[in-house]
Amino acid sequence: MAMQRLVIATRGQGLYEFTDGAGRFLAESGVDEGVMTVFVRHTSCSLLIQENADPSVQVDLKAFFRRLVPPTTHSSMDYITHRDEGPDDMPAHIKAALLPVSLSVPFSEGRLLLGTWQGIYLFEHRDSPHRREVVLHV
Repeated sequence: MAMQRLVIATRGQGLYEFTDGAGRFLAESGVDEGVMTVFVRHTSCSLLIQENADPSVQVDLKAFFRRLVPPTTHSSMDYITHRDEGPDDMPAHIKAALLPVSLSVPFSEGRLLLGTWQGIYLFEHRDSPHRREVVLHV
């Protein structure tokens, strides 16, 4: 068994790929076969396995979730009461409630069994830069 805490610096809302970091951890762990658990220790971001070949996928995902859950300054969000941390905070919590905060990724022969176009991403839902901690465990 092995565990690592990976810190991902974000620059605002968007997807931040860390597939290579997860792969390096797995290679260094010496574990040949099993399942890697990936867990983010925050309540205003989430994790995704998503396409990593065409950047427009990330643009569209970000746009979709912004339309689905707009900032609290939008008239459709008048019902929101949690506003102390800015107009992006409660929407970030809602997005994190809709999307996973942990993933399970199988691996064999010391390599993640991701598909050809799949990457592992932290999906930052806040506007400000953050330092997010992701726990990797095999």
